[in-house]
Amino acid sequence: KRYGTRWVIPCCSPLCSCWTCVLHLTSQLFAIFAFATCGGYSGGLRLSVDCANKSESDLNIDIAFAYPFRLHQVNFDAPTCEGKRRETLSLIGDFSSSAEFFVTIAVFAFLYSLAATVVYIFFQNKYRENNRGPLIDFIVTVVFSFLWLVGSSAWAKGLSDVKIATDPDEVLLLMSACKQQSNKCLPVRSPVMSSLNTSVVFGFLNFILWAGNIWFVFKETGWHSSGQRHAADTMEKQSSGYNQGGYNQDSYGPAGGYNQPGSYGQVGDYGQPQSYGQSGPTSFANQI
Repeated sequence: KRYGTRWVIPCCSPLCSCWTCVLHLTSQLFAIFAFATCGGYSGGLRLSVDCANKSESDLNIDIAFAYPFRLHQVNFDAPTCEGKRRETLSLIGDFSSSAEFFVTIAVFAFLYSLAATVVYIFFQNKYRENNRGPLIDFIVTVVFSFLWLVGSSAWAKGLSDVKIATDPDEVLLLMSACKQQSNKCLPVRSPVMSSLNTSVVFGFLNFILWAGNIWFVFKETGWHSSGQRHAADTMEKQSSGYNQGGYNQDSYGPAGGYNQPGSYGQVGDYGQPQSYGQSGPTSFANQI
């Protein structure tokens, strides 16, 4: 639509809706990767304890753990290298809060993106009715952007703690048999954390995606177009005021008040040019 000399594209255009729909579809995919790589994780490590008395050794101590990473509830048996007696130990730490918070955000973000995509495609008229739909979408998008940032940061810190708690060298320190120099304690297999690292990456990608979508949803609210329309109307009024004002009417030309020679030639109270123009020659003729 044209305002004055400027063309302003309405913000509630099909192009804006198309981009918003595409971003919501992409966020669904990223959310699936985020909660699948984190919520579906299961891993483990293997240790070996070689006692001085070989009959008491255990070379395959398997410790398995999984989401939601309540490691203090993961128990395993280890030899004490003191006869046939074994001890029951557990890993250290509870990191379920950050992991569950991250997965919860991913699930709700996926559900909202799915619902928003359905509304964009099939209920476009109701979505724009009274501007309520774009306003709600804008608020929810801002909230999810903030939640993705907080959740991804918290889970990144939680994952770092999980890696420390499941480090085979750290777990070996929990065993009493490994405190004796006559026994040999070695890590056999470390847990694979690649999928958990991927979940953190997708968490921050989701934050970037949702934060970028704020602009397109903001344009859907109509606030952006109203600001442009107000600026265009203001410029149009100013331009029309200059065209109609005294600055563009040749006020200094022949028709202006400053360029009217008749005002200086009129008979005034202080000077009558007729008397000066007739009295001089007549009196001089009489004297001659």
